[in-house]
Amino acid sequence: MLLELKDVTIHYETAVAVKGISLQVDEGAVVGIIGANGAGKSTILKAVSGLVPLTHGEIYFKKRRIDRLATHEIVNLGLVHVPEGRRLFPHMSVLANLKLGAYLRRDRAIESDLEAIFKMFRRLEERRNQKAGTLSGGEQEMLAIGRGLMSRPKLLLMDEPSLGLSPIIIEELANIIKDINKNGISVLLVEQNANLVTEVTGRGYVLEVGKVVLEGDIAELMANKSVQRAFIGG
Repeated sequence: MLLELKDVTIHYETAVAVKGISLQVDEGAVVGIIGANGAGKSTILKAVSGLVPLTHGEIYFKKRRIDRLATHEIVNLGLVHVPEGRRLFPHMSVLANLKLGAYLRRDRAIESDLEAIFKMFRRLEERRNQKAGTLSGGEQEMLAIGRGLMSRPKLLLMDEPSLGLSPIIIEELANIIKDINKNGISVLLVEQNANLVTEVTGRGYVLEVGKVVLEGDIAELMANKSVQRAFIGG
């Protein structure tokens, strides 16, 4: 098991955002978290990456407890968060944004990894000296993913990567996630787009008001009528 959350509860001041969540991501897996807006999906990713504290529970990564570590320590272990909204540095170049992903690294393979990112994302190579804020939405998402990959993660947390993207770009994004996984990187995906979740994940968790209400094979979850009504509009 690569990642495990045990009975995790999180408060924002007096409000309960997540209550008693337990989930796991096996090594080599792509796991989805689905649910309505405000269900607590993004909060879970923030907790895993050390951005919000736990009220109760424990989080383990590679069998090491991480919920008391600083975010940079968690990144050093190989767990990287690609946040909702991309959170790029818009006035810096594509190349500079990518290099920031390797900020904590001290090895000599950074340049070769940069070239690998440019081979994966040809449009980024063409725009390597362009300011990140001038890129299209799809290009910015590629840059955010590329920046995350520059940290050499074992597990990539992805929060709503399809947000604001066209169907064509979302299909391209699905192939990117599959390729990332084929290269040995596990993925925990928070996503509202039902087609993307179904195409790239094998196992999923359904959240409702901060609690896991269903879990299992993603195709079976997506076939559930209550899931369709609540989260897909079916």
